[in-house]
Amino acid sequence: MNKYRTHNCGEIRKEDIGKTVKIAGWVQTVRNLGSLVFVDIRDQYGITQGITSGESELVELVSHIPNESTVSIEGKVRERSDKNPNMPTGDVEIVIDKVEILGKRLKDLPFEVNSDKEVREDLRLQYRFLDLRNEKLKQNILLRAKIIQFIRSKMIEKGFTEVQTPILTSSSPEGARDYLVPSRVHPGRFYALPQAPQQFKQLLMVSGIDRYFQIAPCFRDEDARADRAPGEFYQLDVEMSFATQEDVFEVMEKVMYDTFTEFSDKKVAEYPFPRITYKDAMLKYGSDKPDLRNPLIIKDITEVFQDMEFNAFKNKTVRAIVTENIENQTRKFFDDMVSFATTEAGAKGLAWVKMLEDSTLQGTIAKFIDEKHKKMLIEKTGVKPNSAIFFVADEDSEVSNIAGEIRKELGKRLDLIEKDIFRFCWIVDFPMYELSDEGKIEFCHNPFSMPQGGMEALENKEPLDILAYQYDIVCNGIELSSGAVRNHDPELMVKAFDIAGYSKEVIEEKFKALFNAFHYGAPPHAGIAPGIDRMIMLLTDEINIRGVIAFPMNSKAQDLLMGSPGSVTEEQLRDVHIKLDIKDNK
Repeated sequence: MNKYRTHNCGEIRKEDIGKTVKIAGWVQTVRNLGSLVFVDIRDQYGITQGITSGESELVELVSHIPNESTVSIEGKVRERSDKNPNMPTGDVEIVIDKVEILGKRLKDLPFEVNSDKEVREDLRLQYRFLDLRNEKLKQNILLRAKIIQFIRSKMIEKGFTEVQTPILTSSSPEGARDYLVPSRVHPGRFYALPQAPQQFKQLLMVSGIDRYFQIAPCFRDEDARADRAPGEFYQLDVEMSFATQEDVFEVMEKVMYDTFTEFSDKKVAEYPFPRITYKDAMLKYGSDKPDLRNPLIIKDITEVFQDMEFNAFKNKTVRAIVTENIENQTRKFFDDMVSFATTEAGAKGLAWVKMLEDSTLQGTIAKFIDEKHKKMLIEKTGVKPNSAIFFVADEDSEVSNIAGEIRKELGKRLDLIEKDIFRFCWIVDFPMYELSDEGKIEFCHNPFSMPQGGMEALENKEPLDILAYQYDIVCNGIELSSGAVRNHDPELMVKAFDIAGYSKEVIEEKFKALFNAFHYGAPPHAGIAPGIDRMIMLLTDEINIRGVIAFPMNSKAQDLLMGSPGSVTEEQLRDVHIKLDIKDNK
């Protein structure tokens, strides 16, 4: 028998009435009514009420136990006179015979645990062990464990083998800054923490592991966002031999659908999920991670304004967003949208017109639209009476992103976003290359991707016209994962990297093992890596990723609980052959 408890706090029920039980947990509240003292004891499984009465030493002891102390209480279960229908244990209570204080709270609490009061995030992170006692956060972490266990079982069920890959590896240019670890036994040399197990999982394919998966930690020195944790995150890392893009989609759609239906009461859109090309996504939604719950579609109407005498749209790409049933929207609504566009969406302006009940146009550019162009506008946009058109005009490189922000904001302000549903989609046919801000050709998505058209495309097409077998899976406007069919041909790899400005010598140096392995009979292979943290964010309706991570860093990549990053001793630095040269910033 356990020394401290015979039952968990949340397990006591009516059928236990008359039994002598022992429970252990944290003191949530003490209510002293004089000769009658109530105490709520909480553990991971729930809360049970204990009661003492009379003028005994026991009453005195219980009434002075600081809340959030840990105790063990023993006594007989009886039916409560004041039942609490909101608690699983609300029909019963324990008449306390014995109490033992196991861990007394000796310091004042920095904030109230399980309180609705707002607490500064830096304080919550500094005392994360207390913050994790908060019921909502604790349930997020417990749910996280269940989701990971479920995903693991699904992958094994589908014939995947779980393989752990190294944490200490070599630095390679994979898109983000590496975290470097100096070597003690190899002066001047460094390990790197893996940005992802990318090369290792491809090496596993070459080694003959047919279907690999891993709940993998990834380390990237990136700035934080609401949906991105700085420092480290976890992903469901997946790779398949002798597989095409569609093979990956078939597996992942079922895993995603099963996971989201298992852990949410919301509807999950059926698979197969829609396939949207990158080009169409940027045109219709203004984003490569579109939220399909928003019904608004962006349309290109550049040709409508080509011969119009309206200077603001001259030599510009023009996009339009039609919103219906706006007869009740005041002028303030439109002015507020203009303000949003110019202050938050990066637009130089936002033109608009309303089509009234009699089909006449009213709005900021209505006077420039004659009957000929009005007809063209109706044909291109499908605008109807009691609808409005918002116009975004800018350079081709900017207009999609701006229109995408306007689309999202209109969806929110007009309350058009579908409720209680998860809508997934695949974004496919990403460009193999893109131009950097400096005008240099660089990889758009993943340097290990297979170009569509193979060597012929690499040799004969303009780099910016080459598409790749690359894909993202998106849910409700959040990118959950990137993936690709891999380039497993050494000659193709050399040519692909050459276009991006990397010589064969660079490949041999930075990707030595992978490049070498591809000379020994590599199978075609493809993979993907959905973000575990983002999936759980969606399933818990959290707006910040830190709400689903037990011990997260703050937005400045600091662990306020453990005090990292921290300083180390001169002796530790000498061991790894490092001498600091820090400029005085004062």
